[in-house]
Amino acid sequence: MANTGSRDPAAAPDGVKGLVEDWSAERRVFDVPWGKAMMWIFILSDVFIFACFLVGYMVLRMSTVEPWPDASEVFALTVGGQSIPLLLIAIMTFILISSSGTMALAVKYGYEKDRRKTAILLLLTALLGATFVGMQAFEWSVLIGEGVRPWGNPWGAAQFGAVFFLITGFHGTHVTFGVIFLIIMTVKVMRGSLDEQRPGFLTGRKGRYEMVETLGLYWHFVDLVWVFIFAFFYLW
Repeated sequence: MANTGSRDPAAAPDGVKGLVEDWSAERRVFDVPWGKAMMWIFILSDVFIFACFLVGYMVLRMSTVEPWPDASEVFALTVGGQSIPLLLIAIMTFILISSSGTMALAVKYGYEKDRRKTAILLLLTALLGATFVGMQAFEWSVLIGEGVRPWGNPWGAAQFGAVFFLITGFHGTHVTFGVIFLIIMTVKVMRGSLDEQRPGFLTGRKGRYEMVETLGLYWHFVDLVWVFIFAFFYLW
């Protein structure tokens, strides 16, 4: 029977040396690109921020002694003389969720190196995101016109305006930056920067189609966060 308890004295130093060389040579650890790993770290940090905002909102709403405005009335949209609760918000949600589908297809065709379809789907995703931001700006303008401010509103608890502008504004900023990056990536795909692995902004030293997937992670995260905002802020 072989002696399994014996060890080669040189094995441990060689293992440590190999680990140091892997990290110092900037090689992929566990075969995960650095860009994707950094995006996951960014998303994790953003999860904590949004979670703090939403938990703070729930605590504030449950602890306030003044009546909280009814979302179905505040966010109603008048069509044909009739007030339809949450119609605008429902359309915004549908648009943003649809953009996740186009983004997923862009990643699929990106890995197939289909430049034309990837560029079209990235641009379509950016247009859907820009439409969402435009509708959110319209929502803000209507509420501001009705007297909603960060320090008060005409329907009850003064804190309503503060948490509304903070949460939706922070999320809208994420969507806006996502739209900008989507447009930049669309231009790079159309120019063939990813096929030729040309370095540049958002593509590091060598442009690769995995950059599209990394951008997709960010976009799917933004969409998922909106689902929680929609559930806690608009439906509660």
